[in-house]
Amino acid sequence: MNLLGKKALVTGAARGIGYGCALELAKAGADVAVNDRTRTPQAEAVVAEIRALGRQAELVAGDVFARPSCEQVVAAAIDALGQIDVFVSNPAYSFRAPFLEFAPEKFEQVLEGVLFGGFHMSQLVARHMVARGGGGKIVFISSVHHRIPFARSVAYNAGKSGLVNMAFTIANELLPHRINVNVIEPGWIDTPGEHESFGDAAIREQGPQLPWGRLGTPSDIGKAAAFLCSDDADYITGTSLLVDGGFWMRGARE
Repeated sequence: MNLLGKKALVTGAARGIGYGCALELAKAGADVAVNDRTRTPQAEAVVAEIRALGRQAELVAGDVFARPSCEQVVAAAIDALGQIDVFVSNPAYSFRAPFLEFAPEKFEQVLEGVLFGGFHMSQLVARHMVARGGGGKIVFISSVHHRIPFARSVAYNAGKSGLVNMAFTIANELLPHRINVNVIEPGWIDTPGEHESFGDAAIREQGPQLPWGRLGTPSDIGKAAAFLCSDDADYITGTSLLVDGGFWMRGARE
């Protein structure tokens, strides 16, 4: 329970990677403010699951793509938990299309979700951490798309790459405040969104063909986040951790 007594905020926590992070932080002892865009039964179920572990959990609904809503989410999390010691930034929106046909408005929408939302939320949380003193932990969820320029993903690739460099810059500036800022780069993770994008059959077929013999799980990412948010990672800041089962190296194994 190396996060016992810590107060965490996780965005996009109703399912997938965000859910995995929220649950693993709670298992490590943290109380968790669970963010999702709206108050859904799915989000309520995550709160109930965390409470069943004996931790405090509150649902803080709000769209973390827009600044005014981000301000409300952070304020609600602080009101619910008293403070924020740990922040996992997991906003995401993806749209796939060929570069020559990619709609400009879709490009901007993806960047709003992948990059801008991370900026707004982390700035607001960091201001709170600096004001209260005592340091803090910020983890951004990027992607292996930062390293691999997948076709049909020009906006998502750009956003996730920008997120990594933004995180490193934030880490540099927050050094004097002892706020650790790091990045996790998931590979192909078995999430509801991936099933919606590729279909159940494709995921069943592709998993055994990956270097590690399976897709990753939200828990794999959550455990990495719990480590980076713990005192065990006190001397780690401004780095990016691949949690991909060797996915990014699969072309090099041919």
